[in-house]
Amino acid sequence: MTRFVDVHDMVRWIGRFGHEAIMSGMVEYLESDFKRWQSFEKSPRVASHTPFGVIELMPTSDADTYAFKYVNGHPSNPARGFQTVTAFGVLADVQNGYPVFLAEMTVLTALRTAATSAMVAKQLARPESTTMALIGTGSQSEFQSIAIRSATGINKLRIWDTDPDAMAKCERNLEPLNFEIYKASSAADAAAGADIVTTCTADKTNAQVLHKDAIRPGMHLNAIGGDCPGKTELDPDILDEATVFVEYTPQTRIEGEIQNKPADFAVTEFWQVLTGKAPGRTSETQVTIFDSVGFAIEDFSALRYLRDSVDGTEFFEEIDLVAHPDDPKDLFGFVGAYSPVGG
Repeated sequence: MTRFVDVHDMVRWIGRFGHEAIMSGMVEYLESDFKRWQSFEKSPRVASHTPFGVIELMPTSDADTYAFKYVNGHPSNPARGFQTVTAFGVLADVQNGYPVFLAEMTVLTALRTAATSAMVAKQLARPESTTMALIGTGSQSEFQSIAIRSATGINKLRIWDTDPDAMAKCERNLEPLNFEIYKASSAADAAAGADIVTTCTADKTNAQVLHKDAIRPGMHLNAIGGDCPGKTELDPDILDEATVFVEYTPQTRIEGEIQNKPADFAVTEFWQVLTGKAPGRTSETQVTIFDSVGFAIEDFSALRYLRDSVDGTEFFEEIDLVAHPDDPKDLFGFVGAYSPVGG
């Protein structure tokens, strides 16, 4: 039998444990898996690009467990009444290949993306940081705010979006959680006075939502919206004067902010910071960038955390996802037992 967490179970699980506790727990799993980065099989995601968006498979594996996520990214979906991103994921037993855990990942991806940002900000942002700017207040904005607060204590937000309704939605959702919110008039206005700037826009275009003149010494930039070829958010000049951290370099060179930079443009994979193989922030004035595109090991961590968290609870069901014939060599006989006989 395969354990299955559907959308209803996911919502109930979050309601029981709370967003902040879940993302804090997920950060611990992420850090554990990033520290053993070299033990995973890694490859850029398998992507199918169309004029409408992208559909991707994101696989990885260690010695015991294989994982993959199916995910799409369709920026025009909200205007048609659909989510920009939807996803589901699987954990399988390496020893026999059987899928053992299946879960919705539309919500779980939002949680793990925010938890990854929090993990990185904890290491790279200045310890005395007090304010975060959110440029783009769509589906990810609330998750990012909660996760960053759980990791850094930041409670002051400066938000901006081209869509006033999205800004109002973000404010409506976060004010009851005791965030101090300033609604900015532009991206530059949002970034003014911010210690951490998170860009999370959705348009599939080489945009520059944040320009070089908005950057101040000591900022940490969390660029999470650039996640496919032809989609960026930062003025390329910002990258030249910052220290850039990535998840998996071959994938980020295809999909991240660095996609338009030379192949030898210097970056640091974040696992090296956690293991002490490379420095993180080295000065109060250093500008750091996390060029995040999302990587399969993060989904592995999120699925592993969810699997362990729901163990012993009612937040999953068991389903027959794999046929189990009495004789493993007689699949036809197994099917025949359920087939109609006669004409």
